[in-house]
Amino acid sequence: MRDHARSTRLRRSTAATALLACLALLAGCNDDADGSGAKNATDAAKRPAAKPTPTWDTRPGSVASVGDSITRGFDACSLLSDCPEVSWSTGSDVDSVAARLLPDATQRTWNFAKTGAVMAELPAQVRAATAKRPELVTVMIGANDACQDTVAEMTPVADFRADFSAALTGLRRALPKTQVYVASVPDLKRLWSEGRKDPIRRQVWKLGICPSMLRDAQADHDRANDRRDQVQRRVQEYNSALRDVCTRDVLCRYDGAVYDYRFTGDELSEWDWFHPNKEGQRKLADLAYQVINRRDAA
Repeated sequence: MRDHARSTRLRRSTAATALLACLALLAGCNDDADGSGAKNATDAAKRPAAKPTPTWDTRPGSVASVGDSITRGFDACSLLSDCPEVSWSTGSDVDSVAARLLPDATQRTWNFAKTGAVMAELPAQVRAATAKRPELVTVMIGANDACQDTVAEMTPVADFRADFSAALTGLRRALPKTQVYVASVPDLKRLWSEGRKDPIRRQVWKLGICPSMLRDAQADHDRANDRRDQVQRRVQEYNSALRDVCTRDVLCRYDGAVYDYRFTGDELSEWDWFHPNKEGQRKLADLAYQVINRRDAA
């Protein structure tokens, strides 16, 4: 009886082992019946690893600025003259963006902005800047596109957008890792609403400063109000274009705070009551630095 029981247990063990082997064999056949398992593994090995998303560097080692008279420090130090040493972006005689980021604001900084520049001139400025291979480029331009003799002469929004897009595309092709800070166009109507109260400012503006907005500063009839509203809407449309184009680039940051900022008379040039003075330039640097120094992209 003991021999019979031993024989029975042996047969059951052998059968169980054979069954497990068959199940394992069947599972292997089902998993890779057509060789797809090995093929998929090979394909996965051949696929390049995803490139990591570029991250914003809060301490770039060089700064180039492009833009218009505001970035040139026009009328900030003397009448009808540029004063780039107090530029909010690259100035060495003010607490500029460059002064906050670099050990020495006179080194590794370049100011390619031009007084009177409009957006159509930005691609050429950017090409000049890329030759220096800066790690950060600041952009502030657009006020002159709105500040024309008449509202009909303001730069069309489509052209404004196309030129800005071309400038940013050209920069990105030449310098894939360079960061870009884009300031919004200031609120020109806010400047008018504050300055119109002062007879001295009104007289200065008659010399031809931003006539589309500031001409006939005290006029309160429908035609004058409509003209100013059209300029304000165009500035807002320019800012929308700047934001839309910039946000498509992971290394571009748009700052709407410049438009929102309520400049006071103490921050404007005593010669034209339009351009920022040294204190106004410092405030622009404050706004820009908050965005540039932010670690997240929100």
